Amino acid sequence: MIGADDFLAPAREAGFDFFTGVPCSLLTPLINRVIGDKRLTYIAAASEGEAVGIAAGAWLAGHKTAVMCQNSGLGNTVNPLTSLNFPFRIPTLLIVTWRGEPGLADEPQHELMGEITPALLDVIRIPHRPFPSCREDVAKALAEADSVMERSGLPFAFIMQKGNVASEPLKAAPAAAPPHGRSVDLRNGKNAPPSRMQTLECLSAEIPDAAAVIATTGKCGRELFTIADRPQHFYQVGSMGCAAASGLGVALNVRRPVVVLDGDGAALMKMGALATIGAYAPGNLIHIVLDNGVYDSTGGQPTAAANVDFAAIAMACGYAGASSCDSLEGFAEALAQALSTPGPHLIHMRISIGSTTDLGRPSVKPFEVARRFKAFLAG
Repeated sequence: MIGADDFLAPAREAGFDFFTGVPCSLLTPLINRVIGDKRLTYIAAASEGEAVGIAAGAWLAGHKTAVMCQNSGLGNTVNPLTSLNFPFRIPTLLIVTWRGEPGLADEPQHELMGEITPALLDVIRIPHRPFPSCREDVAKALAEADSVMERSGLPFAFIMQKGNVASEPLKAAPAAAPPHGRSVDLRNGKNAPPSRMQTLECLSAEIPDAAAVIATTGKCGRELFTIADRPQHFYQVGSMGCAAASGLGVALNVRRPVVVLDGDGAALMKMGALATIGAYAPGNLIHIVLDNGVYDSTGGQPTAAANVDFAAIAMACGYAGASSCDSLEGFAEALAQALSTPGPHLIHMRISIGSTTDLGRPSVKPFEVARRFKAFLAG
């Protein structure tokens, strides 16, 4: 058994300074110590998959990251680990607890995942080793993980067993209630809403060159690439629902404006990200939900967003401002307001269904997109 700082002190020295995740009783000492260490950042995610997205954004912004979760939540991470970290080659250190470890009594819900945890990591091609259980092994274990991630550009996992880390008290101030923000209704309802392409053209013309733009998977990123391919663009193919989380990870670690282009279906998939954004309140984040009420990339099947007021949800989650619009004029006004006042802001933009029939796809490989975007943020 080791103390929490027996692990965290060498981890800090190795450069790991950004932690995110979802608690587990086995992780309690480590998370408590991270929260109490002013040299480290801990972001409490609403889901394990969201935590992977947040860490990806923080890595793009120049940090070495760690994601902590229970192995029952490992299943929630499979999508972003395989469709975000893998194609973009984004490393993160995973600390996964081993509830239901064979041979130990545990709750029935942990039985199956306990049996398959190492095998699941093998299947998704994430190398792993046991979490170090004695102080003398910590530096060597971290060096091994660091070396593997440096060579592969992919995550590495420590599997934490019961009793690996001694108890640690929680030293954290209660979370402050978010201030009341301002919501603006800019809808006119007079004409058919503009297309996504028209909205993205308006965005591209209005945002500053310093702004970072993260586009959700599907036709959003494809249309943005068609309009103009720029180093400030991150086309987040795959990992549906994680664009907002990645944007949060970026926004918390840079001073430039960060614009997230989300879809209604994607926003619904990980709506907990809105609560996390509201809680940590990055003033430079603009979250745009392009809402046509359908899954446009898969044939136009309806989403569940017909009666969803994303602006009201954002306000309830603690965003500093939110706007609803259905015209290019209203969108331009909402964007100007968001760019000129502290956020986070959400813009709920109604758009029409459909896209051009000959729409292409980004020709820049995901690995290259990630590296040039990381360089852009550093610049």
